[in-house]
Amino acid sequence: MLFLKYAPKPPLSEFLELFWYYEGYTQPHAKERIMPDGSMQVVINLRDDELRIYDPDRPELFDKFSGAIFAGPRSRYEVIDTASQASLIGIHFRPGGISRFFKPPTSELLDQNLSLESLWGTNGADIRGRILEVATPRERLLTFEQCLLELTQKPFVRHPAVHVALAFISGEFSGTTAELTDRIGISRRRFLQVFSDEIGLAPKLFCRIHRFQSVLRAVHCKSENEIDWADVALDAGYFDQAHFNHDFREFSGINPGTYLKHRTAHFNHVPLVE
Repeated sequence: MLFLKYAPKPPLSEFLELFWYYEGYTQPHAKERIMPDGSMQVVINLRDDELRIYDPDRPELFDKFSGAIFAGPRSRYEVIDTASQASLIGIHFRPGGISRFFKPPTSELLDQNLSLESLWGTNGADIRGRILEVATPRERLLTFEQCLLELTQKPFVRHPAVHVALAFISGEFSGTTAELTDRIGISRRRFLQVFSDEIGLAPKLFCRIHRFQSVLRAVHCKSENEIDWADVALDAGYFDQAHFNHDFREFSGINPGTYLKHRTAHFNHVPLVE
């Protein structure tokens, strides 16, 4: 299997974590869950001009898209098939990263999967073809970057309130929410609007997903014998075990024990057990 990553330089790196490329990627299971993490993706199937996204509650049902889609910020897990992952190229945006390439509020993209043509018109529709015109994986990654730069619609600068809020949530700034809004210097109502417009998720939901992600990272490489779920919940900031279990199931669709049993090399991808 070939797996390449390409990290863009500033100022693009403030909004994109990386471009990635998979070739020859296979999985023993047919479908898998992808956990929400507050970010967004562009995914392009280089082998077939088709991608399928399945209904999480009824995975026998699916929406069929062209081979180039944008996956918006998620409030819960989604289900994909693994057959389409044999040859892929994609972008992993940082939270709110699409906001520099999309004029309407990012909140309009919550839980949405869209073809690139629906997102960016004919310019979006041409991206897959332009990537396929070049031969090597590295050339394809660089072509993808150029395509994205041509779609820039806003300056590469975050709203100051969002910049401070993300630092606060990641632990770079300590204090209460009231202290945060005082530091930002805007009203709570205005902050909620600005954050949701850029990140695509309300601050409270984004924080819950961030906390859920901290749990996945904490337990992913540990054996079941090493994990005390009560301690995990407490360390992550949950009120109690019931609160932790509720959030875990809401975001993943499974309980913590099932996650451990079926986890894969990537902590956000878990086989869908029929």
